[in-house]
Amino acid sequence: MKFLRTAVVIGALLTLTTVVPASASPAPSWQNAKRAALPKGAQGLPQGYLPTLSCVSPGNCEAGGAYAVGGGVQGFILNETNGAWTAPVILKASSDTAKGTGVTIYGLSCGARENCAAVGSYNDRSGNVQSFVANEVRGKWSVATKVKLPANALKSGQNALLRSVSCASLGNCSAVGDYQDNTSVTPRTVGFVMSEVNGTWRSAREFTTASRPNVNPFVAMNQIACSSSANCVAVGSFVDADNVTQALVVSEVRGAWSRGVSLPLPANASVYAGADVSEVTCVKRSTCTVLGTYNASNGAVEGMSAVENAGVSSRATELTMPANAGVDPRVFLYGFNGVACASDGNCSVGGQYLDSAGNYEGFLESEVAGTWTNAVELSLPSGATSAGKNGGVIALTCPSVGNCRAGAAYLDGAGNYQALVIAQADGAWQTGQKVVLPGSATSVGVDGGIYSLVCLTTSSCTGSGSFLSTATTYEGFTIAS
Repeated sequence: MKFLRTAVVIGALLTLTTVVPASASPAPSWQNAKRAALPKGAQGLPQGYLPTLSCVSPGNCEAGGAYAVGGGVQGFILNETNGAWTAPVILKASSDTAKGTGVTIYGLSCGARENCAAVGSYNDRSGNVQSFVANEVRGKWSVATKVKLPANALKSGQNALLRSVSCASLGNCSAVGDYQDNTSVTPRTVGFVMSEVNGTWRSAREFTTASRPNVNPFVAMNQIACSSSANCVAVGSFVDADNVTQALVVSEVRGAWSRGVSLPLPANASVYAGADVSEVTCVKRSTCTVLGTYNASNGAVEGMSAVENAGVSSRATELTMPANAGVDPRVFLYGFNGVACASDGNCSVGGQYLDSAGNYEGFLESEVAGTWTNAVELSLPSGATSAGKNGGVIALTCPSVGNCRAGAAYLDGAGNYQALVIAQADGAWQTGQKVVLPGSATSVGVDGGIYSLVCLTTSSCTGSGSFLSTATTYEGFTIAS
């Protein structure tokens, strides 16, 4: 399920960062991965899907996803309290959920300990896909509540997906998604936002694009991040009037959502840009950094990054791939947690690229004092062959300037995918360390690996992901340092 962004939904969790001075930081000591407890009767994680993790303090985290049961799926939440993971919580479905099914959690964010919000979708009894919100208040989760879509929403045949949520403080969250309207002969896919203010979710509202959209703009929202309450940035893509896919940025400033705008692309972008912004992260009470891809004028797929400040986006900067990159590096971003910032202008990004020999490899690139350096190839441990088509960097976290941490996947000599954790020390990325999986497991599989990684200090980290417990069954794991 690591390729979910391009097919269905991304549930990305974004952790606000504060400025921490750079200093020499030894690599964290990682414990062996621990099997995540699933609810009774669970038949594993569909396609290894455990995408969300939010930590409010060291040892106090929550993770969420979906598990298979009885031919359907159900949402569940894992809770870590004072360093110990407790029994999972099943998120109760809305009363109109189709028989034998439950909810799928795409995003989860915590404004305070034991006070979080989860978003996602479910199938209703009429065959529609509906979106939901659920809140945890003082450790108790509410039933998943159906989102009341804008008045122009399609009544029958709806496919509403609430894709991401970000909580800047207790009871103050924002979420973003897309749905189908009924304003034309053929329903259009449009975007919507909704906000929770002081514990109460306000009505969902459609946002429009300032650029010229196609008759059907095919809006696809990927992530949202908030620098503070009522100040957020949501990212995705839409199709313009010339039938070109453009990168989309939608900003909330002091509680007011603006119209979506096309992100200004690097100078070498093709007129057929095929652009998308898949990830965003924000420095607390400051700027936000977005990460995406686009087609260059020579047809190559390149990475890009831009800064958003108070509703205004800078022109995107092309990310320079490692020296061994192919003419077309086919830069790919998984869309989970591939960008993180320790402070304004000090960020790291990661993903996958194709080298000149035709191998898929991972990359890591750092921004130092506002300037992006050239990316470096992910350094793999002994015995590795390459990152592989389903490998590369998936998750990033930056507890201090020049001392980030990354989660990745790679192919070993036997052709099995393995999970990897990588430390950055004073700006230099180290060789990755293989994650020791639970029990006798030998691979994370094509869909597993580390989905989320949060380090609140350089030595205190928590990660979550999935692995193959049998030839066909995925289960979840947690890892800590």
